[in-house]
Amino acid sequence: MSTEPSERVGHEWLRRVEAEYTSSAITAELVLWLIRLGASPDLIRDGLVIVEDELEHAALSHAVATEAGNSDRPQLVQERLGLSRDSAHPLLVDAALQGVDVFCLGETVAVPLFVAMRETCTVPVARVALDRIVRDEVRHRDFGWTLLQWLIETHGEDMRKLVADALPGMFAGLRKSYGQSDHEARVDEPVDADAAWGLLPTQRYGEILLRTLERDYVPRFARVGIDAEAAWG
Repeated sequence: MSTEPSERVGHEWLRRVEAEYTSSAITAELVLWLIRLGASPDLIRDGLVIVEDELEHAALSHAVATEAGNSDRPQLVQERLGLSRDSAHPLLVDAALQGVDVFCLGETVAVPLFVAMRETCTVPVARVALDRIVRDEVRHRDFGWTLLQWLIETHGEDMRKLVADALPGMFAGLRKSYGQSDHEARVDEPVDADAAWGLLPTQRYGEILLRTLERDYVPRFARVGIDAEAAWG
């Protein structure tokens, strides 16, 4: 089968550069918040490793985009390179909500998503990138759940209620990102050869999210006393 990339390949991998670089900035700011909150040094060090991981992912993704023929520069939006504070919230609340949203939700679904991308990937430069990303995403996922466990152990029922109350809105945002309409799913889909570069049809994103709900979100949140199935709606 031909592995000649469509234009979409270079575009998608350049978007991944932007996403990984943004993730590095977001994680760096969250780590700073955790330092200010007196979090465990081990947790802080784990966060700093993730900052480095995301920078490496960005570099690897850029190599794939270049190999696929995209010589454009990443478009980085400064306003997204960090985390916003809610003036009505204490720092602890913002750190908890961002940690759950970015890591417990985002990084958890990222694991099976990148695994699925790697399954069909045969182009060497893309496979190298996905091998490293899959390996690191497991650690990033675990960081989120360790952070949530620490928050609840440290701050008790108030923290559990805070997360439980916010979870339906977080899930709604996740569904919007992953679950596109049938009409949208037919627009600008990857061609068959793009699978060799690690691209997936949009339908797979929604399928992977639903599987993650069953296999990860529901049991993992249950361990800290939160009903994720009810929050999903």
